[in-house]
Amino acid sequence: MAGLVNFEDEEEVKAYLENVGIEYSFQCHKENDPEGCQRLADYLEAIKKNFEGAAKVLKDNCDNNLHGESCYKLGTYYIHGKGGLPSDLKSACRYFLKSCEKGGKKSLNACHNAALLLQTGEGSDDGKANVSLARDYYSKACDAGYVSSCFNISTMYLQGAPGIPKDMNQALNYSLKACDMGHVWACANASRIYKLGDGVEKNDTKAETLKNRAKELHAQQNTASVSLKFGE
Repeated sequence: MAGLVNFEDEEEVKAYLENVGIEYSFQCHKENDPEGCQRLADYLEAIKKNFEGAAKVLKDNCDNNLHGESCYKLGTYYIHGKGGLPSDLKSACRYFLKSCEKGGKKSLNACHNAALLLQTGEGSDDGKANVSLARDYYSKACDAGYVSSCFNISTMYLQGAPGIPKDMNQALNYSLKACDMGHVWACANASRIYKLGDGVEKNDTKAETLKNRAKELHAQQNTASVSLKFGE
């Protein structure tokens, strides 16, 4: 039916959007469909700008239906103090963890965000950093292809952290993994490790290859940034 709507007619578009909202509300509240509730929350947020209403739907859909995407979105609401919710990093971390464990579209983002909050202690109940647990969630996201998590683990092993001794082999492995995914600083770190032979066998050829890869990625990022600004 979307194709029959005249989107140049303001009143027709308004009526169409109202009907969409009614449909999503029915799916959520009458059919008890978790996906319908997520659509309703997105509708309330994006179309109605009703952030408090969206927050209530997200909380119910996460707490009662354990909908991974709703749990993730609710976590972001707690990060920013949005939708009438307080800014509460511990609650944010708790909902990110739910999303991470449940899986779904935003589960890797959720695992990474939870790890960040656990690493700093801002997401821990006692306020203390839990670096080992943060590493576990970084690892889960990294194994599924989330590049920032791979890089963060590499820096843990590169520098050492409470409960995680410095390990240059692991630092190199995770740096190479992140580099393969296109992380410029991971490529640079791996190049340096090979160049110095820091805890691994020195290899100037690999160091040069990785340095060139880092330069290539950096140039690509600068080009993309310039193109975006030009397009604006």
